[in-house]
Amino acid sequence: MSKINVVGLGYIGLPTALALASHGIEVVGTDYNKGLVDTLNAGHTTFEEEGLDELFASAVKSGIRFTTEYISTDIYIVSVPTPYEKANKKIDASYVVNAVKCVMDVCPKGAVVVIESTVSPGTIDRFVRPVIEENGFTIGEDLHIVHAPERILPGNMIYELKHNSRTIGADSREIGERIKEIYASFCEAEIVVTDIRTAEMTKVVENTFRDINIAFANELTKICRSDDMDVYEIIRIANKHPRVNILQPGPGVGGHCISVDPWFLVGDYPGLANIILSARKINDSMPEFVLGRINDIMKENGIKDVSRVGLYGLTYKEDVDDVRESPALQMLECMERHLARGVKVYDPYVKKDIAENQYHDFEEFLKNIDLIVILTAHQEIKENFNRIEDKLILDTRNVCDLEGVYRI
Repeated sequence: MSKINVVGLGYIGLPTALALASHGIEVVGTDYNKGLVDTLNAGHTTFEEEGLDELFASAVKSGIRFTTEYISTDIYIVSVPTPYEKANKKIDASYVVNAVKCVMDVCPKGAVVVIESTVSPGTIDRFVRPVIEENGFTIGEDLHIVHAPERILPGNMIYELKHNSRTIGADSREIGERIKEIYASFCEAEIVVTDIRTAEMTKVVENTFRDINIAFANELTKICRSDDMDVYEIIRIANKHPRVNILQPGPGVGGHCISVDPWFLVGDYPGLANIILSARKINDSMPEFVLGRINDIMKENGIKDVSRVGLYGLTYKEDVDDVRESPALQMLECMERHLARGVKVYDPYVKKDIAENQYHDFEEFLKNIDLIVILTAHQEIKENFNRIEDKLILDTRNVCDLEGVYRI
């Protein structure tokens, strides 16, 4: 089997490269970030994830290499960021396009470029194919395009790489089956081969479905709060119906998937993606809704200084160090716009200072606050409710069972 060049060594690219290498495939990982590459070459992973260090050790033993350079080989897997433009909600495909351009500078005739990055439906037709043709390549002869969107969740990446089904979108069945064989080296679940646009749409639809369901729970929260009803009790009882499964509300939606992918459909299909747009607005409004609850609790308890408020949790989900699009950061941004600075923050998984008044010691954090707002249900807080029982508590995740806890 050919050597594989994995381009982009972030939350998706690195685990994919390691999984391939640990299963006997020759892999070279490429990233423009020299510091990241140097860290990997020094034998250290670049983010925390259960099982990642063990997989890294296995891949290194199998000979994986890391570099800032693209190599000449038959197969490339591109896993670079695909943000959206906040002004018009359309995808920014520049990272993918630049990666493909770099591939064309070094690849042999007949190479396959697999785009793992999540893209909006039609992105490959609108952005990738034109740049390939503009550079004199004939698609299907000089270069083959495949879309194999990732489908893993931070906090459970290694398990899901192995056990989640995958989708391979390709122009030809032959190329699709060839790439399927590569992913089957580590993926034990079903791998479906289809066309590229279907693969693009499927990934975005998966995350949009989840976003809409979360939005329903969050809208219920607002309705119940307006009329003094217990949303958690209502959801608990409603879910006893055999065909009802309402999710739990929360302080907002973070991460690079659910909080971003639905905007691709809103941006590309204005006037058609109406439920999707409403869901996005509801979920994006939750950080400000939580700020309103904080303000109400402060008034009720005579707290006049926002510096006596502490936000517990900067990551977007529990027990990971991923802060992308996190509700906590959205709240801090909103407070800064309203000149309401001074709130204290703490997260056991975030080692670097990314916010003002950020603490790295839980005890010091607690000493300096009167109201703690649980934004992320890390295992640490679940095991230490006894340490916060003398505080006012706003629990946005419904995990604290102490008496007198406020909820959203």
